[in-house]
Amino acid sequence: MSAANRRSKNITEGVSRAPNRSMYYAMGYEESDFGKPMIGVANGHSTITPCNSGLQPLADAAVASLKEFGANAQLFGTPTISDGMAMGTEGMKYSLVSREVISDCVETCVGGQWMDGVMVIGGCDKNMPGGMMGMLRANVPAIYVYGGTILPGHYKGKDLNIVSVFEAVGQFSAGKMSEEDFCQIERRAIPGPGSCGGMYTANTMSSSFEALGMSLPYSSTMANVEGEKIENTRESARVLVEAVKADLKPRDIVTRKAIENAVAVIMATGGSTNAVLHFLAIAHAAEVEWTIDDFERIRKVTPVLCDLKPSGEFLAIDLHRAGGIPQVMKLLLDAGLLHGDCITITGKTIAQTLADVPSVPRADQKVIRTVANAIYPDGHLAILRGNLATEGCVAKITGLKSPVMTGPARVFEDEQTALAAIMAGRIVAGDVMILRYLGPKGGPGMPEMLAPTGALIGQGLGESVGLITDGRFSGGTWGMVVGHVAPEAYEGGAIALVQEGDSITIDAHKLLLQLNVPDEEIARRRAAWQKPAPRYTRGVMAKFANHSSSASFGAVLDKFE
Repeated sequence: MSAANRRSKNITEGVSRAPNRSMYYAMGYEESDFGKPMIGVANGHSTITPCNSGLQPLADAAVASLKEFGANAQLFGTPTISDGMAMGTEGMKYSLVSREVISDCVETCVGGQWMDGVMVIGGCDKNMPGGMMGMLRANVPAIYVYGGTILPGHYKGKDLNIVSVFEAVGQFSAGKMSEEDFCQIERRAIPGPGSCGGMYTANTMSSSFEALGMSLPYSSTMANVEGEKIENTRESARVLVEAVKADLKPRDIVTRKAIENAVAVIMATGGSTNAVLHFLAIAHAAEVEWTIDDFERIRKVTPVLCDLKPSGEFLAIDLHRAGGIPQVMKLLLDAGLLHGDCITITGKTIAQTLADVPSVPRADQKVIRTVANAIYPDGHLAILRGNLATEGCVAKITGLKSPVMTGPARVFEDEQTALAAIMAGRIVAGDVMILRYLGPKGGPGMPEMLAPTGALIGQGLGESVGLITDGRFSGGTWGMVVGHVAPEAYEGGAIALVQEGDSITIDAHKLLLQLNVPDEEIARRRAAWQKPAPRYTRGVMAKFANHSSSASFGAVLDKFE
């Protein structure tokens, strides 16, 4: 029985009839409305961040369009945390936590009000996986509407974005940039609403949702401030109403093959390391069998086709103007690297959706390359293992001359002291920085390390200094970086046992992360190790720390043994 039928039955039978009808009449319902589908609009609008400050016009368009297409829209809110604003502070620990809060909001509102469908509108990084996880748990017809990317800022003939600021910090501290230039970059980098402009986490997730079949074609790389985003929202509303009529649900779309398509696009576009964590969580919500090793399987056969920041030249809006995600997908499909038979929210298959897309990118653009002329022959997100990460970790290897190094460990128990060491010039080429007790349980919340990595790049050390953490990296990070180390330090992983000066090897060719210390010495250190006291004992952070799974399982809260 559909939610509409169940609701109708509930409000026409028994003692609950009058109160239920009164509640709906109070919201302006007419008698005829009770036969229409009720569709939720999960609105992530917020004035806390440019990523979400432009969402309200989309939510308004969604509500009006759903009514126009024969449905009743019910608007509800979801929170957001601005990663860019929280970066380097205690607030950054709430970012991953917000993914779970958002997913709970969507599931709770859809389930509690028996909605027939849901449109999730989001912008900032965790809006994306959080909304998708909630849609998959609720499993009523659903569509994701991305709020859109930001346009670039400009200074002295160069495009700017949020990462420009973090890298400028390193350049300024190293004496390579004037105070005037530093201040101008800070003021000009973010010109208006929209999510961070490179192939960082928000644009990575939006692109992957388009490849997954849960967002409309071309929607993932549109700019927030350009009018096509409103029209895209209107069309999304129409498609969602049709999906409700057809009873086409998220778990019909988000299959193992669909996730393979999404991950292939993440690799081809040079996407964020966070996609590994989030797709482990999305697969868990969809009840699809998927492990961290599946990313390595897809990486080995998928070339990097797009020259996008952080390690490349262009922004998401440039990708959009060059043909967008459909052009990338068509190249992968023709190369046998996508499943063309996967269904999408429109009811069409991937192959049908891409039928009219050219098989060769336009000659007047430099963003998208052909498979034969790929930037790299295989993907950029490598899954490493070794005695320092027995459950695995994620290395981002694009933009590096050689993703191999061995050097002495420089050990830090938090991000702030590590950043201070970089800014003071105490980190030199050849060092391997260890930032630990920053995992899902130890952080808690697995904060991102954009401030230290941005400072390293700004000082010219991006390729010559390694950085290993059980925390995460921003989608804007590149360099000799390895994150998501599992088991994490707080759980007694080997990263907790590293001592200053120990020899550490990072070898992306051999997929190896190794502490070069005898097994006997590691065992002695483990016997002497003691788990630190928890940093939070009450509230949402304590709940996350107590219930989070390992990063190698997506840091989800509902993985019960």
